[in-house]
Amino acid sequence: MNAAAVLTLGEVAALPAVVDLMTAARALRIGRTTAYALARDGGFPCPVLRVGGEYRVPTAGLRRVLGLDEPAG
Repeated sequence: MNAAAVLTLGEVAALPAVVDLMTAARALRIGRTTAYALARDGGFPCPVLRVGGEYRVPTAGLRRVLGLDEPAG
């Protein structure tokens, strides 16, 4: 994964309530193949929702795994 693909703390803070699997993977520095394998096998580091044929990750769980405080409000 190249450095440009990794999310900054500011970008993570600005994420909406739910993101796609690849956005969460970028924040965690996990590659595409590994991210999908972990999501499929239930081993992704934070909760993953299966919505139709897609994976979605609640941002609150992602922030928790990253050790970031929940935003006020």
